[in-house]
Amino acid sequence: MYSTKRISLLTLLITALAFSACSQKPTPVAQGNQTQTLLVGNAAEPEELDPHLTTGVTELKIELALFEGLTTQHPQTLAPQPGVAESWAISDDGRTYTFHLRPDARWSNGDPVTAKDFVFSYKRILSPNLGAPYASMLYLIANAELYNLGELKDFNEVGIKAIDSHTLEIKLEQPTPYFLSMLGHMAFYPVHPPTILKYGAIDARGTGWTRPSKITSNGPFMLKDWIVGDCITVIKNPQYHKAAQVKLEEIRFYPMENMHTEERAFRAGQLHITETFPGDKLEAYRKENSPYLQIHPYLGIEFYWFNMNRPPFHDVRVRQALALAINRKALVENVAKRGQLAAYSMTPPDIGGYTSENHLQESVTEAQRLLAEAGYPNGEGFPKVELTFNTSVDRRKIAEAVQAMWKENLNINVSLLNQEWKYFLTTRNEGNYDICRGGWIGDYVDPYTFLELFESSCTNNQGGWSNGEYDLLMEKASRTTDQQKRFEVMQKAESIALEGMPVIPVFYFNSASLVQTSVHGWYPNLLNIYPYQYIWLEENAS
Repeated sequence: MYSTKRISLLTLLITALAFSACSQKPTPVAQGNQTQTLLVGNAAEPEELDPHLTTGVTELKIELALFEGLTTQHPQTLAPQPGVAESWAISDDGRTYTFHLRPDARWSNGDPVTAKDFVFSYKRILSPNLGAPYASMLYLIANAELYNLGELKDFNEVGIKAIDSHTLEIKLEQPTPYFLSMLGHMAFYPVHPPTILKYGAIDARGTGWTRPSKITSNGPFMLKDWIVGDCITVIKNPQYHKAAQVKLEEIRFYPMENMHTEERAFRAGQLHITETFPGDKLEAYRKENSPYLQIHPYLGIEFYWFNMNRPPFHDVRVRQALALAINRKALVENVAKRGQLAAYSMTPPDIGGYTSENHLQESVTEAQRLLAEAGYPNGEGFPKVELTFNTSVDRRKIAEAVQAMWKENLNINVSLLNQEWKYFLTTRNEGNYDICRGGWIGDYVDPYTFLELFESSCTNNQGGWSNGEYDLLMEKASRTTDQQKRFEVMQKAESIALEGMPVIPVFYFNSASLVQTSVHGWYPNLLNIYPYQYIWLEENAS
């Protein structure tokens, strides 16, 4: 059951290590291999498990076990696979999708999953009062944006319709080639209408319906326990339509913000998979030719948001100066040290054939000139500002390095504020910051998923930057079906964003984690998505 009990993971680890020294008892990993219990490091305590209100990877990793949309992702290629929908048809003009739901799709309480459940769920995430951060992902559906903005009151006019209990029709504003891939995203997950309405209105927040004693889900697993600061446990859902094919019986997610603690837990046999590991340990693992080390490309970018509502960041020259005064190569090689690539554009390279033609040109001299032009020669008169980031050893080191670069190169003093994940998200979402750490993982393999962040209407545009020309270009890109022409339009848009500098790109992500050799069905992919229904545990398996 849910409790506020806090247990020191470090204390537990030390105790476990001491105990193991005088005992022959198998490690939790060895025991998990026998019982099909997967032990996962998960970076931080989740903010929430409501798929319509969360944006973080921390939450997604758990929601991926609990919920299933119309489609899922192939574990290796990420190609859309049948989920709740066992099949679909697409109209000749590419705008109308007809989904045929599985007759055996069930909620964890045994209720059938119906087309009306999806209509309810999409209405919920688009409800203006809910304030869903990912509502804009549904804007490609006819009239969805107008409804979300409150300009359209009748949801029946939105392009979502239940033809019958197992047939769902979705009409788009324009053809969208990647629409099926998007449907596997948490924004498109269904929620159980009776459960939502039992604890509040359709657009109510914070009702607690995702707690173990309340939640009803439809994925391969269901929530058993949530002990804050200790562990979130999910168990196999017998109502899942492919339950017979799911080999894992249980998954335990441990919130470990300290990557050194997490790495020690892995070596002690406490974890099957880590979220990450300390950058200063990379070379040691590489020299050992460790079978546990997993490093591969990850479609994401680390950046810093500027708050456009706070001076001096309304001045583009200030934003440009701070961006140009950072030595990104030094950051990734000497501070982060996990093989990341320095970021000089708003999009990672080679996203489905798209690579930005526009790049930042770091220059301390130009940064100093711009800052002086903005009225702060040699940093004189620059106001007190604060850089906010979430708890993490690496993120603290990076923030400290950036702080030092700004002091050395621009003679400005920037203070640092470190916050735990939940508080950090609240700070960022409420715009209560000067400069704030940000990051974005592609929701699908297309540059649009990164560039839409800076549209004026995007609910995830947390810095408040707005440019009319940029918005028009992005709208044109969304309506262009020819891929080459789409890319040309987005190149123009990205050049505007790079000039306007709504964020400071820092580095492109890669996935760097430790995985026990007993874990099977865990395949590296660009989105770092690992559908748990394909994973199993077995020692010495080929």
